[in-house]
Amino acid sequence: MRWYRRVLPALVIASPALAGIQEIWWKITYVENANPDGLFDRRVIGVNGTWPPPPISMNSVDSLLIHVTNGLDVPTSLHHHGIFFNSTSWMDGTVGVAQCGIPPGQTFDYAVPVNMSEQWGTYWVHSHDRGQYVDGLRAPLTLHPADEAYQYDEEYTVILSDWYHQEHQLLLNQYINIANPGGIEPVPDSALIYFAQNTTYLSPIGGISPSPVTSAVGFNENATLPFVPGRTYRLRVINMSAFAAFFFWIDGHDMRIIEGDGTDVHEMPMGVLDISAAQRYSVLVTARNDSSSNWAVHANMDTTAFDKVPSNFQPNVTASIAYTPGSPVTTSSPTPQYTEMNDTALVPLVAIPQPPVTQSIELEVAFATMTDGTNRGMINGIVYNSPLVPAILSELSLGENATIQEAYGPTSFVLNHLDVIDIVLKNTDTMKHPFHLHGHNFQIVNRAQQYNSTDPVLNPPLIEGQANPMRRDTVVVSPGGSVTLRFIADNPGAWFFHCHMEWHLEAGLAVQFIEAPLVAQERAVGRVPPFLYDQCAAQGIPSSGNAAGHASTTDLSGLPLGPYQQILGWRPKGIWAMTGCVVTAVAGMLTVIWYSFGGDVSEEEMEAEARALIEDKAKRRRFFGLLPRSMP
Repeated sequence: MRWYRRVLPALVIASPALAGIQEIWWKITYVENANPDGLFDRRVIGVNGTWPPPPISMNSVDSLLIHVTNGLDVPTSLHHHGIFFNSTSWMDGTVGVAQCGIPPGQTFDYAVPVNMSEQWGTYWVHSHDRGQYVDGLRAPLTLHPADEAYQYDEEYTVILSDWYHQEHQLLLNQYINIANPGGIEPVPDSALIYFAQNTTYLSPIGGISPSPVTSAVGFNENATLPFVPGRTYRLRVINMSAFAAFFFWIDGHDMRIIEGDGTDVHEMPMGVLDISAAQRYSVLVTARNDSSSNWAVHANMDTTAFDKVPSNFQPNVTASIAYTPGSPVTTSSPTPQYTEMNDTALVPLVAIPQPPVTQSIELEVAFATMTDGTNRGMINGIVYNSPLVPAILSELSLGENATIQEAYGPTSFVLNHLDVIDIVLKNTDTMKHPFHLHGHNFQIVNRAQQYNSTDPVLNPPLIEGQANPMRRDTVVVSPGGSVTLRFIADNPGAWFFHCHMEWHLEAGLAVQFIEAPLVAQERAVGRVPPFLYDQCAAQGIPSSGNAAGHASTTDLSGLPLGPYQQILGWRPKGIWAMTGCVVTAVAGMLTVIWYSFGGDVSEEEMEAEARALIEDKAKRRRFFGLLPRSMP
């Protein structure tokens, strides 16, 4: 009997009368000659020999069991973005935190206990290994509750994404490279918009000849949403980008936001939807009564994050709303003004008051040139490196020592069970960053435009006792600004917190939270599948001990660390050496001048003059703090 036949019945407990198990079989494979933008054929990563991977749609009272077989020549994984995985974080799919990765030819059975998480709404599935979702391993995931909060006639999923013509690994090698000391991110080659409904993608409009490999799906100008006059539609908008944020709107139609990252919210009108990588929104759109024209659907990249926009680059794509197939598409003008949405203005339908905080963790985001010449991202001055032992396996194997934070490496934080945590995320960078927390959603309890300002308008104080702050799992922190995120540590396990711009995650913008280790150990008894350990062993990866695989809380020898930030400016040794050179040069010039006027000086006088100059300069340097006080 396979392990999941023993475990899953215990998971299906939230609604026994209605709950069931939805099983899916995915073989992750390469797919050659995909060309969704019509510009370039390239190899992608798909499922069961097709691309894009199929959408998943299910009831929120069911559990999902997805059998993932790796048909690639490198390890892979699957992460269900936004799903809590209550007390089973080894199913989260994050390589280095939750598992070792699925070796080529092997299978991982992901048990997704949706029925236990009390979640519904709009999510997505993607690889969390080697940047593989950039190469196409990603799909929408929709969870339908028994009773929807809003009434509508029909729903569609809108997928937005940037698109690269080169594979992720090649682009990554160019990005983290001494030839790119400024850390200029790879600019996408194009953008994509396409549509799904339930478990299928919408086909392209008629009368065209799309690329054969992707001919079953309509992309960009070949994508259309069929509307019927007077009906109301729910559009689930997902940004699956590696890098780019989007501005999304529909000409001739109004939108009302009703969901953000799986949280139902009170209706809020929105002319243009600002959506960053990994975020999701649902909007209601009421169709027009006039069906004489079709209308443009716009997805424009936010190019402010790009260091340089190539002259031939087209960051904007359009699809269409079709009332009458074949009718002309109307495009309103001018382009509406882009504004960044204030998501703290969203009000959840289910009110959860802000609990009082018990632990605060400050995280400062920065980028800098490292000692190896590359440009890397840091949180609190440290570049994230994946531990040798996935954090969940350290947590489960260290016994009483699992509560000691140092055992997990320098980018880890241990959280006590049921503590109320504030993450104060400060952004020193000139770019905005979307950060995602695994295993939880959080309340957004404060924002600052300029976190180091003394102006309360730019840096307002945090207000306690808020009645119902917005909850979500992916938040944008603005340049120079900060955001305070509050959540309850009620999900024992190991969870990732990282920038969801894939290039920045690879550059080091991540930390891990080790939550309630002793409770996690208790709840894991008899529930961890054996193949989790077998697949680590198959790759020669240790599966017990601290982050470096040692039965110790202090011995982290062998753990990948660094690179470290270059220390710029004058250091004491350099100052002393330069001083000696300057003094010697000055003394030499004085000697030449003296002799040119027929003077004579003894060696003792020359040495005394040089020492006097050195002492005088040393006093001035001490005044400016440039030399240690022990320097002679």
